[in-house]
Amino acid sequence: MKPGYKKIVVKVGSNVITQENGLPDEARIKHLVNQLADIKQQGIEVILVSSGAVASGRSLIKVSEKQDAVTTRQLLAAIGQVKLINTYANFFAAHRIQCAQVLVTKEDFRDRAHYLNMKNCLQILLQNEVIPVVNENDVVSVTELMFTDNDELAGLIASMLNADALIILSNVNGIYNGDPKIEGSEVIQEINGSVASLASFIQTGKSQFGRGGMITKSTMAQKVAKLGITVHIANGTQDSVLLSLLDNQLVHTRFVPEKIKSGKKKWIAHSETSATGIVKLNDGAKTVLTSGKATSLLPVGIIEIQSDFLKGDIIKIVDEKNNLIGLGIAEYGSDKARERIGQKKQKALVHYDYFFSAI
Repeated sequence: MKPGYKKIVVKVGSNVITQENGLPDEARIKHLVNQLADIKQQGIEVILVSSGAVASGRSLIKVSEKQDAVTTRQLLAAIGQVKLINTYANFFAAHRIQCAQVLVTKEDFRDRAHYLNMKNCLQILLQNEVIPVVNENDVVSVTELMFTDNDELAGLIASMLNADALIILSNVNGIYNGDPKIEGSEVIQEINGSVASLASFIQTGKSQFGRGGMITKSTMAQKVAKLGITVHIANGTQDSVLLSLLDNQLVHTRFVPEKIKSGKKKWIAHSETSATGIVKLNDGAKTVLTSGKATSLLPVGIIEIQSDFLKGDIIKIVDEKNNLIGLGIAEYGSDKARERIGQKKQKALVHYDYFFSAI
């Protein structure tokens, strides 16, 4: 049975559209665009998250070896992003499809107003039959401002736009049950629930031209599936990969989605880096809060406020061993929370509607 998706986010990794010499693979880009055009003509909304700006820049300018890595990346990205979007625009134009460049940084997701502005921008593009081509703005995103990689960005975009599916195109067929280079290793075609056990045999190496490895892909995929979005990891170097996948004719890894979460919860789920306060719970409260039932975080289960926060801030909720339990929006500030530690019959610090369980 075909998936019947109405809206998909497709993430194309650097290794898919970069040749071995580090320059862009325009034939591969054209082939992907042809598939995306075909998918769009089937009435499916498409958002493309594409790496490749740095590789495109490398094809245009020689950089002195004296330049440090950060400034080299900024230089290549600034020049290369123009070429990358023009390459996409020219290939889409052959199908009479317009595309738009959307460059973002992690900061754009930290603030709810910023987040909604970006969501509105992407939605108006889709309403006008334009394909958004999203990439991290490597010109201004350095070190702590960077996403882990474009997989993380694609997960955010899929969650933001309530996509039916996120398709991550890498240079391997999916997640294997062993080292892909060893005979007998096979692709795990379906992953349901926790993937904690996968870490033992997923390759820790990163792709040649990208920032993310398979562990970050699987962790992010699990988070997105938890929000109710199907995630596919497939080999983008295979011919007709997208059409085969949507036709159920492709060996790859599919993460089975859980129940769809609210828009607010989807935002909270991806807000760990912008959380201000940290609240520690006892084991009893942890068990209740992560039971899957509609339960709010009450002061009676709190044993410590580890860092300050204001009403409306996103806070991290940790257990007695400081492991992350979840994220939530504080109903009041840390001063009041400290006064109410361990007390019964007090107002919830985090309401169930604004709590996202990380476990």
